[in-house]
Amino acid sequence: MPLSITQRVDMLKTLGRPTIHDYIPLLFKEFTELHGDRYFGDDPAIAGGIGFFNDTPVTVISQVRAKDIMGLQNINFSMPHPEGYRKALRLAKQAEKFRRPVLCFIDTPGAYCGVGAEERGQGEAIARNLHDFMMLETPVLSIVLGEGGSGGALAIGICDELAMLENALYSVISPKGFASILWKDGAREREAAGLMKITAEDLKAFGICDHIIAEPEGGAASSVELTALNIAAWLDGALGRLSAARYEALPEKRYQRFRKMGVVRE
Repeated sequence: MPLSITQRVDMLKTLGRPTIHDYIPLLFKEFTELHGDRYFGDDPAIAGGIGFFNDTPVTVISQVRAKDIMGLQNINFSMPHPEGYRKALRLAKQAEKFRRPVLCFIDTPGAYCGVGAEERGQGEAIARNLHDFMMLETPVLSIVLGEGGSGGALAIGICDELAMLENALYSVISPKGFASILWKDGAREREAAGLMKITAEDLKAFGICDHIIAEPEGGAASSVELTALNIAAWLDGALGRLSAARYEALPEKRYQRFRKMGVVRE
């Protein structure tokens, strides 16, 4: 039986849910992490590097989660700074140069909105990612592993195909942010989540999510290996579909994909 929205919100808040560091050894060979945005510094809330998926060289970009409080503090509670998004874009541009597919893993409650991040151009960094990822002449695939919150998630969510783990959520604002704005009460986030239509099933019905990746009973934490196998199966099929595409034609197809999203009722 599918989990309720409340159960999913609670599951994504647990520290035991697998992170990108659990999946990388299971999905990629010879992975080498790369650091820094070449402007300000390195942001540990976004990890990126190069590896092999099967025998295909790929660039991996992911938001990072942790499994304990100290780890969460080290990654700013999974809220990237602008240098994280600039690092992601640097690696994506490098991938385009060498004709490597870009594989993005989304897992953040949202971008950091502190004073320092705003002073260093948080909004500009996200906007530039939205624009430049749209124009990349190389395949881009994105997977929502857990939380996908706001522009902080969308900054690495501009892609040719989007998949979501079965219990993941993807939204224009976090449920807590929604509740704080609408009701002035962040404690009502579970109630907000039920109204927002942000589950994988909802978003597949809206045409935003292309594929739902099954999780084992009990969620991804019950078997990281099985979850990784399901992710790998989707990646293999998606890369096969995109390998035949003319890379110079991908930006227009990507643009048309996003133009078709949404429903207008008058």
